[in-house]
Amino acid sequence: MSQAAALALRLQEVILEGTWIANTNFKKELDNTALDDVSIQIKTYNTVAILAQHIHYYIAGVKQVFLGGELSISDRFSFDFEPMQNDEAWQNFLALLWKDTQELVNLIKTLTNDQLDAIFVKEAYGSYKRNIEALIEHSYYHLGQIVLQLKTEAIRNFIALKPT
Repeated sequence: MSQAAALALRLQEVILEGTWIANTNFKKELDNTALDDVSIQIKTYNTVAILAQHIHYYIAGVKQVFLGGELSISDRFSFDFEPMQNDEAWQNFLALLWKDTQELVNLIKTLTNDQLDAIFVKEAYGSYKRNIEALIEHSYYHLGQIVLQLKTEAIRNFIALKPT
């Protein structure tokens, strides 16, 4: 398997369909959720909806570069999202996350080793390979947060239903 194919598979695993590293993925955790489930504020932590949008922000931004566009994303704005208004908006967002991820996976697969080693936008950002690896690791980090938040809410609901 080429380096590019291996990286593409790792991104596909964390977002769309893998279980090798975390025994879950974004799609498995989020596919059957409602907006109410993912908008629950736990202390001062970002909601599950915000975390999912944050990861999509980077996937969409990196994909834009792969398609020949400018890098228009900034860490400074990576958590700035308007609240979703209803379940339809949440489901539409998830469909976009899955679509953009699959498109980026397909673009990554086509890279040669020379392209993987090439500078990503500017030298300070390192190589394409480094940025793809960072996107994967960043996604696993937030996947862990999402899993914990969803479990925390499930435990709270169980305790609330348990007779005393």
